[in-house]
Amino acid sequence: MSATAASDDAPDPAPAASLGLERGTVRLAPHDPAWATLFAAEAARIGSALGTELPLDLEHVGSTAVPGLVAKPILDLLGGYPPGAPVAPYVAALVRAGYVHRGEQGIPGREYFRRGEPRAYHLHLVVRDGPLWREHLAFRDALRADAALRDAYAALKLELARRHARDREAYTEGKGAFVREVVAGALARGSGP
Repeated sequence: MSATAASDDAPDPAPAASLGLERGTVRLAPHDPAWATLFAAEAARIGSALGTELPLDLEHVGSTAVPGLVAKPILDLLGGYPPGAPVAPYVAALVRAGYVHRGEQGIPGREYFRRGEPRAYHLHLVVRDGPLWREHLAFRDALRADAALRDAYAALKLELARRHARDREAYTEGKGAFVREVVAGALARGSGP
């Protein structure tokens, strides 16, 4: 199912100065402490849009959630809806809130959304406390807890961005083995959520 309320080319109604990345490009920015504030504002906006009928736990994930880590200037939000709840009302509400629904995008169990032009927000809608929820948080928390690991990831990201400045898929694919290894280690140690 894919619902779309706004076109990919529609301007973001409230663009954030430190967010936004042009389509198809890879550009890394130094960590901006304002990203945490922008997450809180977007989480509040989404919470208001969903109301009390659609409970959703929101977490700041991705590189913008890790102090000291370079990141593409796109804010990643992880939205966890209750196990057993139907996903369709969440999709519809998020579309009404200005997000473009892109479906699973190759990841079963996740509904992916984006907002802004240039793109400023990604939202990953998953079952709260399910495998995808735990993996996202385990990766974020491992990078936050270990500066050497964070710095190794930064070095990999910088090299991949240099090689794939115009190929976001190759950039993302190049990070895959590192991410999987960190997640597997964090979950095995029980340091995930």
